Amino acid sequence: MNMHSEAHICHCLTRLATLRRHSALTIHAGRRKTGMQFVQAVTRLARGLLHLGIKPGHVISLSALNSDLYLEWLLAITYVGGIAAPLNYRWSMEEAKSAMEVARPVMLVTDSSSGYWHSKFNIDSVPSLRWHVQMDGPFNVFSNELLAEPARVNPELDYLWAPENVAIICFTSGTTGKPKGATLSHSALVIQSLAKIATVGYDEDDVYLHTAPLCHIGGISSALAVLMAGGCHVIAPKFETESAFEAIRDHNVTSLITVPTMMADFISFRLVNRRSESIESVSKILNGGGGLSAKLVEQAAKVFPRAKILSAYGMTEACSSLTFMTLCDPAKEVGRLPSDDVETSNLSSRGGVCVGKPAPHVELKLCVEESCDGGRILMRGPHTMLYYWGLPPSLGSNQVDEGWLDTGDIGRVDEQGNLWLVGRAKDKIKSGGENIYPEEVEGVLSQHSGISGVVVIGVPDSRLTEMVIGCIRVKEGWQWTDSDVDHSQNRCLSSTILRQFCKDKYLTGFKIPRRFVLWEKNFPLTTTGKLKRDQVRAQLMSHAQILSSKI
Repeated sequence: MNMHSEAHICHCLTRLATLRRHSALTIHAGRRKTGMQFVQAVTRLARGLLHLGIKPGHVISLSALNSDLYLEWLLAITYVGGIAAPLNYRWSMEEAKSAMEVARPVMLVTDSSSGYWHSKFNIDSVPSLRWHVQMDGPFNVFSNELLAEPARVNPELDYLWAPENVAIICFTSGTTGKPKGATLSHSALVIQSLAKIATVGYDEDDVYLHTAPLCHIGGISSALAVLMAGGCHVIAPKFETESAFEAIRDHNVTSLITVPTMMADFISFRLVNRRSESIESVSKILNGGGGLSAKLVEQAAKVFPRAKILSAYGMTEACSSLTFMTLCDPAKEVGRLPSDDVETSNLSSRGGVCVGKPAPHVELKLCVEESCDGGRILMRGPHTMLYYWGLPPSLGSNQVDEGWLDTGDIGRVDEQGNLWLVGRAKDKIKSGGENIYPEEVEGVLSQHSGISGVVVIGVPDSRLTEMVIGCIRVKEGWQWTDSDVDHSQNRCLSSTILRQFCKDKYLTGFKIPRRFVLWEKNFPLTTTGKLKRDQVRAQLMSHAQILSSKI
């Protein structure tokens, strides 16, 4: 096989060196690099790695805040056939060591930021490590003296591939158990990038603001898509609403990605700071990590009036996005959600969240089980991970027959070809012989103006198998009452009020929580903002008396 015909994420470098020879490709902390300077930095790092003895298949982990250096290292590692294994800087030391025990990196690359696990790391604690390099340090094994010795390295430096064309080991969020390393190939990353370019519309005129960490698949895949499109990268260490606003204004940012909490932060920051001006430069926003409500889209369109707003559904194992949906497009006067085209009765009786249609390279099918609410969503295509790194084949994937991978989600497809998410298979509640997906119930309850947060859990019950419990966080200015009297006009919440609210929203009777619990602290989340539902259940079960109070 001619390896040079295979996809490689560094293939875009030659184009960038000419396309942006004199214009900025990366902007970070006042440092601007042209396309040529960026490519030269990547190849210098690649030569340094070869000089140290890095071979194709060697794993190199990174833990750092976002920067131009991080992006250069990510590419340099894969340039020489290494496998990049980004680690979350927000992990605990134990989580980081656990991930490195799985990935077995020969090198750890970190930055000088303090307060994170990597600032206190001891190389001797991970046996596989031979080097610990600080990417922004004044002295390390990649000193100027080393990099200035071209005679000691191959002057005809060319791309190399790891076995099986592996490029990146990207760890999942770990909502249950330890994070697992999804093994992603060069082809998967390139195809995902091309899909984003085609669907979102990235091009060489884009100025892209990095809002997602480069250790997450959303941040990695969008960064690579903009690199391949030839756009400019504005890189902040991490997302902060005020500094993001300033970066958008100072650099005329045209595109960014969000999750619902980021979008809500943009909107609330504008309101709190009484800023009436809209942001005219942004033309495309891709939202992931959860759906945007119609109200949030409407508010976002006021902040970003010229932006095409899209939403994506995906997962690390799919190399990011599986489906896309346009929520708002000023150029085409598209202002309605696809759900607006579906009769209200269909929404209320069947539930779910519309996530749009599959990307061109993605094949989906449903595996219908005993539930009439939908089936397990299976996927296949060149975007799919190879396996979970370090796990035996029997445990190393969710694959079923004919190469299909089980997403773990339950969904259905409507007559227009839109995929609707009903819930997570592992979170399904079996109550009185009926299947209940907590996400559907949460979606109804969250519409109440007095609720700031809600998690629905199933707990063991001798009669029903599982009883549906609603954990409720009350908004400021509202109060919880144990009285059965209807206090709905007095900014009060009670079990009676919430049960009636569910009925008014046409939620099927067996899905309405039998009991409600007042939850006074924040719900536990992963570093990517995903709910740790198992922890909520564990806390609920460990305080059994709570089930007989405030309900």
